[in-house]
Amino acid sequence: MPVKAYILVVTAFGKETDVANSIKRINGVKEANPVYGEYDVVAEIVTDSLDELNKVISQIRKDPSILRTVTLIVM
Repeated sequence: MPVKAYILVVTAFGKETDVANSIKRINGVKEANPVYGEYDVVAEIVTDSLDELNKVISQIRKDPSILRTVTLIVM
């Protein structure tokens, strides 16, 4: 059964668009958009398992322009 999650990302100042574009290139990422508010980027992830989701999250967090993430797994 597919696993769907949203990742809320806080970036370094001025890096919102760069981070969103970088995240979009990761396999399993369906969409990533810069947004206004407390978070700078919202990404939608769909994978086949929680293990794959963890790998995608790990890839996203490697970006040095990302300061913090929050992961919301859809029930």
